[in-house]
Formats: sequence, structure tokens, C-alpha cells
Amino acid sequence: MAEAQQLRVQEAIDGMVQGLEREHIRKMQGLMFRCSATCCENQRASMQQVHQCIERCHAPLAQAQALVTQELERFQSRLSRCTMHCNDKAKDALDSGSKESQVKLQLENCVMKCVDDHVHLIPSMTKKMKESLAGIAQ
Repeated sequence: MAEAQQLRVQEAIDGMVQGLEREHIRKMQGLMFRCSATCCENQRASMQQVHQCIERCHAPLAQAQALVTQELERFQSRLSRCTMHCNDKAKDALDSGSKESQVKLQLENCVMKCVDDHVHLIPSMTKKMKESLAGIAQ
């Protein structure tokens, strides 16, 4: 994928992740740390009970981070499949005798369309993740 297109996708994803972190993940981190501190303040609990309590406090944040990672991996996989399709079409065109300059232009246009299509998916992906994050029990 051309550097400019990669940068465009990366900036869009970075913006989405920063928004999710600010609006959801950071709050969950605060709750996790406060919950964990409460576990540690329980003088009657055994070491194992404190450890289990801390693990319970961490579970929602771990679930949220896994959800975001999974969605980002799915997005990356879809984008990669799209660009691989473009590469396959370009190779087929070269093999059938098309001019290299013409094939290069077709490849660039195809990749640009992949990027456009996937960047346009980011708002709906963000909405879906926000809804999922809001549903994770604290």
C-alpha cells in the first residue's frame, strides 16, 4: 500500500483509538485501580482472596482491551485482503500483457478505493465498539 494511503489509514485508526481510550478505557482503568485498592485494604482477606479480588477488578478492562484489539485485527485483515485482491488483479493484468505503467495506475486506484472504503467504515466500527464497551460490566 502506498505510504500516503497507509498514513491516512493509520491516522484515522489512531484518532478512533484515542477517542475510545479517552471516553471509555481511561474510566475503566480508574475503576479498576480503585477497585484493586479496595481489595488491598481488606485486612481480613487472605493473600489468595486479595489476588482473586484484584483479578475480578481487572476483568472488565481486559475484556475491553481484547474487544478493541479484536476489532482492529478484523479491520486490518479486511484491508489486507482488499489490497491483496488489487495486487492479484495487477499481476493478472501484467501476465496478460498490459503495459506496466497502466497496471501501476490501476493498482494505485484500486488500493486507494480499498483505503477509501475502509476509512469510511471507521465511524460505524467506532459506534459498534462504543456500544460494546458500554455494555461491559464494571
